[in-house]
Amino acid sequence: MPFRRLLATSALILTFVTLGGRSPVSAQMTARDSAAVLLGTAERFEQRGRADVADALYRYIAEHFAATPAAAQARARVRRASPAGSAVQGSGRVELQVWSTLYGLWLGVAVPGALGVDGPEPYGVGLLIGGPAGFLAGKGIARSRQITEGQARAITLGGSWGTWQGLGWTDVFDIGEGYTCDVDLCTDDGATEERFAGMIVGGLAGIGVGTVLSRRDISAGAATTVNFGALWGTWFGVAGGYLMDLEGDNLLAATLLGGDAGLLGAALMAPKWRMSRSHARLVSIYGVMGGLAGLGVDLIVQPDNDKAAMAVPLVGSIVGLMVGAGVTRDYDRPETPGPVEDLPGSALVRVRDGRVGMALPLPTPRRVTLEGARGRGTRTALGLTLLEMRFR
Repeated sequence: MPFRRLLATSALILTFVTLGGRSPVSAQMTARDSAAVLLGTAERFEQRGRADVADALYRYIAEHFAATPAAAQARARVRRASPAGSAVQGSGRVELQVWSTLYGLWLGVAVPGALGVDGPEPYGVGLLIGGPAGFLAGKGIARSRQITEGQARAITLGGSWGTWQGLGWTDVFDIGEGYTCDVDLCTDDGATEERFAGMIVGGLAGIGVGTVLSRRDISAGAATTVNFGALWGTWFGVAGGYLMDLEGDNLLAATLLGGDAGLLGAALMAPKWRMSRSHARLVSIYGVMGGLAGLGVDLIVQPDNDKAAMAVPLVGSIVGLMVGAGVTRDYDRPETPGPVEDLPGSALVRVRDGRVGMALPLPTPRRVTLEGARGRGTRTALGLTLLEMRFR
């Protein structure tokens, strides 16, 4: 669990424990009321000098109750926080530093590879220098400004995606490839140095683009949506290319372009969709289940046509994504029509007025009666709702 989410959850539990002795916690609070209560709690923490807990609560409200008035106030509080000299650090700081360290280690190997070095010593030096250099670079970016989880992922996704694109397009355009012939024997040179160079250039370019984009307010949900969009676009590119009889470099180009289209499309639509990170993951897992179900059909039926074998999981994943988007459409909606409003994602399976929905159940505080050595008593506990059914 990320540190900020842990702080927010801990503060929420402490708040309900403190108030638990006064009155039972209602299970029918609206999302608007819940956000307002959390906002008031965050303000009290801020007044007492606990800026770290207050900031974590503000961010929790902004992400999980995005359409409520309290969320607008919470976002304003987060934006007003000073990036320099504040005790509050962006939730993406650790993720950025970890990724930059790993990328520095990768560069320590890739640079000697791009230079065509054969001996092991330069690679050892690269590993010794690359890791600390990457760590310090990530730390410098994180310390220069408050960076959120979504902003950090814009940088890390840019670097990872750029590295993959650099490798792919180097192969598509056959950069550096050639043959060496000796009498009647020809061998493929492989263009190893050019591949390393392409990955380095692509990765650094992606980091640059991601750093520029990270200057904007990017939520964790938007970053996750773009990430999944790129991955699904890659899968659609390779499957579609195969169905169109593309081979070799043409199939690789279709895969790369499909991923780019998915990334760009998700980036353009993410502000409109306003998905949370959990919502994006739920929709994606439906697509994975659909694709694997299609693969299961292939294993059972064992079609003779290779194209049919590819088309079944492709169609299954598309249908899965559509079903996932449909059944989770209310996941991030703070209030839904009905006689009783509840917290978003409060139950694993929800049946309401003939509509069935699924979501990740959120722990909710409640009063329970327990039998003990001193007799019966009530305690505040956290519970999960697995099935909720409501009818008018």
